[in-house]
Amino acid sequence: MSQNLTKPNSGFTSKRFPLCTSVFLIILVVVGFYTVHHPPRNPKNALLFQRLFLSYATNYTVSSYLRSLTSHPHLAGTKPSLETVHYVKTHFQNLGFETHTVPFRTLLSYPLHASVSMRFINGTVFDLPLNEMGIADYDASSGLIRPYHAFSPSGTALGEVVFANHGTEDDYDALGRMEVNVSGCIVMVKKGGGLGRGAVVEIAEKMGALGVLMYAEGDVSRDSFGSGVERGTVMKGVGDPLTPGWAGVEDGERLGLEDNRVSLRFPGIPSLPLPFKSAQLILESLGGPLAPQEWRDSGRSNLSRVGPGPVTVNFTYQGEKKLATIYNVFAVIRGSEEPDRYVLMGNHRDAWTYGAVDPNSGTAALLDIARRYALLMRKGWNPRRTIIFCSWDAEEFGMIGSTEWVEQNLVNLGAKAVVYLNVDCAVQGPGFFAGATPQLDNLIFEVTKKVKDPDSEVATIYDKWTTMNGKSNQIERLTGVDSDFAPFLQHAGIPSVDIYYGRDFPVYHTAFDSFSWMINHADPFFWRHVAVAGVWGLLGLRLADDPILPLDYLSYAKQLQGYKDTLSRVLDASISLEPLTASIQDLTSAAKQANNETKNLMAGESTDDLLALKIRALNDRLMLAERGFLDTDGIKGKEWFQHLIYGPRSNHRSEFDFFPGISNAIAESTRLSERERDETIQHEIWRVARAIQRAAAALRGEVF
Repeated sequence: MSQNLTKPNSGFTSKRFPLCTSVFLIILVVVGFYTVHHPPRNPKNALLFQRLFLSYATNYTVSSYLRSLTSHPHLAGTKPSLETVHYVKTHFQNLGFETHTVPFRTLLSYPLHASVSMRFINGTVFDLPLNEMGIADYDASSGLIRPYHAFSPSGTALGEVVFANHGTEDDYDALGRMEVNVSGCIVMVKKGGGLGRGAVVEIAEKMGALGVLMYAEGDVSRDSFGSGVERGTVMKGVGDPLTPGWAGVEDGERLGLEDNRVSLRFPGIPSLPLPFKSAQLILESLGGPLAPQEWRDSGRSNLSRVGPGPVTVNFTYQGEKKLATIYNVFAVIRGSEEPDRYVLMGNHRDAWTYGAVDPNSGTAALLDIARRYALLMRKGWNPRRTIIFCSWDAEEFGMIGSTEWVEQNLVNLGAKAVVYLNVDCAVQGPGFFAGATPQLDNLIFEVTKKVKDPDSEVATIYDKWTTMNGKSNQIERLTGVDSDFAPFLQHAGIPSVDIYYGRDFPVYHTAFDSFSWMINHADPFFWRHVAVAGVWGLLGLRLADDPILPLDYLSYAKQLQGYKDTLSRVLDASISLEPLTASIQDLTSAAKQANNETKNLMAGESTDDLLALKIRALNDRLMLAERGFLDTDGIKGKEWFQHLIYGPRSNHRSEFDFFPGISNAIAESTRLSERERDETIQHEIWRVARAIQRAAAALRGEVF
């Protein structure tokens, strides 16, 4: 590996980050003085290292990392993926970090054969193209895998086609009103509607479909990418399906494929992604009733009717599920004062194809943060708490690498993890987005005020963010199960962050997600990469170095109050929200008490052992409060997910993206009697109220 990728870049002459040598010398003298005489509690010391961290940024290094990472496809479990394992591990080792590679033996899924043909009334048969236009090297040596849905069952489906829009239950209701029955048919769906692939196939199976063909429309303004085909998984849940709830270690226990707990994770009907142009040929052939106007107006396709028929489609997919070894890579910077407190910074490394956006824009940013932290260490910096860089494998198959590691280390993480900072696709395009648990809101605002916006000459990210799309900044909540924060937050109860640039991108999970696309479309000069690394790295510094953890639970209480108010507008008087009201008031009181304690401790002049113990005790409470939102019974229907504030909805008609248990109960209540409805919803309200009370008690640190 080229040494200049891990050693400090000789060109600190970046036009965006100028630096004078004499200023460096002055800063280093001051840093040395404060490091010796006032270790981590001195705010000037921390600010100097934060400024140094930002000054070390270069767009050249991060672009070099991305170019190397995307030189070939690297799907998890394949031989080409081992090269990225070596690349990341070597990078960390060359920086002098304690480095670990942790393997797991897990079930993965790969395609063997697929075909789709149209059969016309006159007997003509036409084989549809299934691959990306212009891509010729689908073979083992290149590592580029043909488009498929991981964990789809093998099978053949022959039948007429029905277009079901996005494949939601509401869409099937609309078909029902048109007297269109999909039972015994092949369903064609268009990506969108807020459902994941697995949920789309699950609903289609429930409706009696024989199989599912799925397509994405691509970008209207960039036709050259319209032939991209979106790969993805259709497995339910996260983690290795053979080891549900425990880690898939080499010689550990595994369930058999025939075990009901395993088979329920997979769909019962086959599915396959199609290129847009192949999907268009099927859509143009459909008869039957006219499609609803909103379906016809919502995309690029020449959709007219929904089917079924008159042509039939013969659809065959053959795949294999097999055990494969995956590798997580870690680098550790031991904390100088609290080595048993962990700030985790993670990104997955595996990709369906080349992965320039997803995920290696994030990997490149992570490697650059590691480089900059190493430079800080040469100047005398050591974090107060331990920082762990995490490079996950097999995320694309269902967050498998991160989930297995969380399950393996659940007790230690529950006792020692301060926060998990995730970046998946660091750069997809313009516009900054952040998701987080609410106690981290204020910290994110503070950090984004210190990082220059990459698309402005003078504004900070915070400045641009506050006016983006005419809205004030809004931090999203981590309710989905779409990246590696899921096991940390939704299973282990660890405060989490997820940040990225750009909402969507047209080459998602296709063979066109390449370095070339990145430099031509998403981030030609890599300033957005630099900006994400700046925010991500400063978050890590603050959470690793601040004497008192910058976690504000008043933000959490305010957010919970908003959720309660939303419920009050939906539920009638037969349901009492008083348990929620009382518990939120309890959390608010505990949060105010913690904030006052923080101010008093920070104002203390002494540095004696008693003060250190008080700070440690407060930090423990701030760290552990999030664990209170967990419930051992989990979310009904998705029991592995134990967070009662943020988590996946088990009912696809659930209206809210918070309180998943309550939201599911409301959605399911239409099938119950009035008494059963009230009891079911009220029970879920009590569960959430008890969870909030547990968090408040943890924040107070008292049992009486």
